[in-house]
Amino acid sequence: MEILLNKVVAIVKGCFTPSLKSAVWILRLMIPISLGVVLLQYLGVIDFISHYTSPLFKLVGLPGEAALVYITAALVNIYSAIAVMSTFTFDDRAITILAISSLIAHNLIVETAVQRKTGSSAMAMVATRLGLSILSLVVMNFLVPAATLSVVTSSSTGPNVGLTDVLYSWLESSILLSIKVVVLVFALNLLQQVMRQLGIIEVLSKVLRPLLAIFGLPSRTSFLWIVANTLGLAYGSAVMISEVEAGNISKEEADLLNYHVAVSHSNLEDLLLFAAIGASVFWMLSIRLAFAALIVWIVRFSLYRNHKFVTA
Repeated sequence: MEILLNKVVAIVKGCFTPSLKSAVWILRLMIPISLGVVLLQYLGVIDFISHYTSPLFKLVGLPGEAALVYITAALVNIYSAIAVMSTFTFDDRAITILAISSLIAHNLIVETAVQRKTGSSAMAMVATRLGLSILSLVVMNFLVPAATLSVVTSSSTGPNVGLTDVLYSWLESSILLSIKVVVLVFALNLLQQVMRQLGIIEVLSKVLRPLLAIFGLPSRTSFLWIVANTLGLAYGSAVMISEVEAGNISKEEADLLNYHVAVSHSNLEDLLLFAAIGASVFWMLSIRLAFAALIVWIVRFSLYRNHKFVTA
């Protein structure tokens, strides 16, 4: 019993320093970016951009106001996108299509940075996510064509908020975010080490091997695949970084996983949030998983042609 207790204490102590280091790195990235986006929103820059991009969304059967949702999601996160959607009256079709595109391409600045940290090309990640999010608009417009173009009206104009209130709200949310990130990163690293010591990761790799094979992913990415699908990229990035740095998965394997999770991740909370406002879970899940598998197999074929092989 004493030996087991000492082992647990050693694992906890071993997780503390790398977890704190990863959490600080993530927060140094997220907090300044979130402040910048908040200021851009306050100054009306995002509204200005969406005004000129709205005609493109009408081409795929969406109201022009959909552009504001798309840009907000791409620069910030899905919470902000949902907040913007709630100020308009979209039908279920528009909500579902916007949910899919937002789930593929959201929080691009932060999530691209964490994927670059694990060895993937930032340009490739951004191009993949933006390209497939736009393709999802086209595909969904074909699969679920609009009978008529919905008329969208603002449900509430909302009060004018001063800069002081905006900054105070940002500071409050940043403090809560910092606490959440530190706790989550430490818990994930601890869970990873415990599961590795108990051999659970090896069992998961065997159980998930058939599913990951369909997606074109190596079996050694199974634990990270679970983390990305439950917690997302921003919070799960610390685990992926530690796995790559420890040599538990190769950079090629991490890169393949990055292509997959760039398109399809956080498939619990995010899907439920969009489902709560009328989006179809079937379409949100099936389209993104299909795109994720497609892009990974394209990358694998490219590696094969260049004689760079990644084991299953």
